[in-house]
Amino acid sequence: MKTLMLSGVAGLAFVATGALAQVDQDAPQGGEMVVTYQDDVATLDPAIGYDWQNWSMIKSLFDGLMGYEPGTTTLRNELAESREVSADGMVHTFTLKDGIMFHNGREIVAEDVKYSLERVTNPATRSPGAGFFSMIEGFETWSAGEGEGLSGVEVIDDKTVQITLSRPDATFDHVLALNFASIVPREAVEASGEDFGREPVGSGAFRLAEWTPGQRVVFERFEDYHRAGVPKLDQVTFNIGLDPTVALLQLRSGSADVPGDGIPPAQFLQVVEDPDYEDQIVEGGQLQTGYITMNTQMEPFDDVNVRRAINMAINKDRIVQMINNRAVPANQPLPPTMPGYADGYEGYPYDPEAARQMLADAGFADGFETELYVMNVDPNPRIAQAIQQDLRQIGVNAEIRSLAQSNVIAAGGEPDQAPMIWSGGMAWIADFPDPSNFYGPILGCAGATQGGWNWAWYCNEEIDRRAAEADAMVGQPEAREEAWRQIYLDIMEDAPWVPVFNEQRFTLHSDRVAGDDSLFVDPVHIPVNYDYIYSTAAQ
Repeated sequence: MKTLMLSGVAGLAFVATGALAQVDQDAPQGGEMVVTYQDDVATLDPAIGYDWQNWSMIKSLFDGLMGYEPGTTTLRNELAESREVSADGMVHTFTLKDGIMFHNGREIVAEDVKYSLERVTNPATRSPGAGFFSMIEGFETWSAGEGEGLSGVEVIDDKTVQITLSRPDATFDHVLALNFASIVPREAVEASGEDFGREPVGSGAFRLAEWTPGQRVVFERFEDYHRAGVPKLDQVTFNIGLDPTVALLQLRSGSADVPGDGIPPAQFLQVVEDPDYEDQIVEGGQLQTGYITMNTQMEPFDDVNVRRAINMAINKDRIVQMINNRAVPANQPLPPTMPGYADGYEGYPYDPEAARQMLADAGFADGFETELYVMNVDPNPRIAQAIQQDLRQIGVNAEIRSLAQSNVIAAGGEPDQAPMIWSGGMAWIADFPDPSNFYGPILGCAGATQGGWNWAWYCNEEIDRRAAEADAMVGQPEAREEAWRQIYLDIMEDAPWVPVFNEQRFTLHSDRVAGDDSLFVDPVHIPVNYDYIYSTAAQ
């Protein structure tokens, strides 16, 4: 997922852990939490919203068939009471829980599931998440504007829906846990039309109580939520238009509880070294890798030895120090917390002398000239300057092109425009905790297209075939994980990227709200799992 990074919140952050959060079932009910944001909320429509700011809000307003245990990446049934999967992994039958209510007071039925999945995949909806559902039978014709919906989604009765796939896909349960798969009531969508994103109606733990554009958004507890004792808070207020530095002052003065935009970079060291914040700072890993792309279709990066030399030229430890050690050096595309990460792999060593020799052997004894594109928001230009200095040590002179985010993204989506890109502030954080989501959009052949996110323009058809085989390994988690592990190691042999670091996420909360640390860096309710946080002032 495209995202902003190094702002403290750092986009869609996934803390990959199988351990369950310590949810305090006896925590008091009541009270409120105040969260601050600089920017207004774009939309609360689950079919449309796709940024880190509205992701957590949508999660608390809506539910899907599948979800995650709080604070983890462990899947659980959400609106589904039970599910059955055929032996070949192609047919998934879900039975809905009894008595699940939408915020408008109507009970959810199987027809709502069919409507919601067809809505998100209907090209008229223009959902950025439509492609996630490509494994459902009938997707290709429906997404092309043909046919009468998803032929693979069949309503058996009011409580039962059957979904047939066109191919086995081990990621399907994760897809059904995405916001895009949230269940919505047709009558509310049709009544609101284009304004549904401002007038959302779901079945989540909270319901929308107020939205004053540019000022504040207020959620209130949904009394008929299907999980007993959830949510803990009566109200969550999102105050809009506050600079992160001002938000930090409000937290200190007692008028805010969570700075949604995170700890401002300029105050980061001051905050983490302040003993007053010792028990209020939460750190978590992310399914994120910061990397340098090399356009494999442009000279001289069409030579694998040039790309390997660049990998050996970058001093990753120095770059991590530049960002106050808010990351760990990376040596492969997958972050350490992602299934499929190769623990014993050492990657390319930092060895400028060997890199110079490799360039000479490749016919570039005198180096070469190139360009390095970077987003023009701190700390990314400073990181680009460090990369530039490292490259200069091996004879490569890289001119820095520091541009607005949209311009860098556009350049990366052209086949012959950006020789190198530093991904900071723009690139991918996993949409769900599965290694396949790190491949297709940014390293697979399908992403190497105009307007795509595979900025290395890397396409290895053999690896593409193996990736498809890995995703078809339904019910074989260990074999599938090993298959993906080997895929990424083989990608590193081709060296289309220089993996630089895996960012750590730091967030902060007041002492007026509490909960397990994992709830403040929750893997799917980003940045905070509002459903399970509680007020220390509630009685």
